[in-house]
Amino acid sequence: MTPTEAIDDLIARHQVWRGATLATLRKTILEVDPEIVEEWKWMGSPVWELDGIICVGNIFKNKVQLVFMNGAALDDPDKVFNAGLEGNQRRSIDVFEGDHVAEGPFMTLVRAAISFNRAKRKTKKK
Repeated sequence: MTPTEAIDDLIARHQVWRGATLATLRKTILEVDPEIVEEWKWMGSPVWELDGIICVGNIFKNKVQLVFMNGAALDDPDKVFNAGLEGNQRRSIDVFEGDHVAEGPFMTLVRAAISFNRAKRKTKKK
């Protein structure tokens, strides 16, 4: 099964709001840049990458969570991050039933993660 098929299966297995929420977030992530790649890692987590990991998705009993691996280094003027704020590296977006993630600010955050990954790669090449 390809990573995309595994993510499709995960969404299908979580009917109602959790699957629909992950599907919407996934669609938005993929709209940011056509070069974003979907992966399936760590025993069953969707991962979106471009020049490094952008974010990891998880479906839990009461929420859908997106963890931005380098979220602490990203500007978040719209306060999209709402979890993991005390961490030194990661930041998360926890989406509970009935929550709405504003598409524009979310896309800006995904773009910031891509820019961070690209800048980090350039630094390593020097």
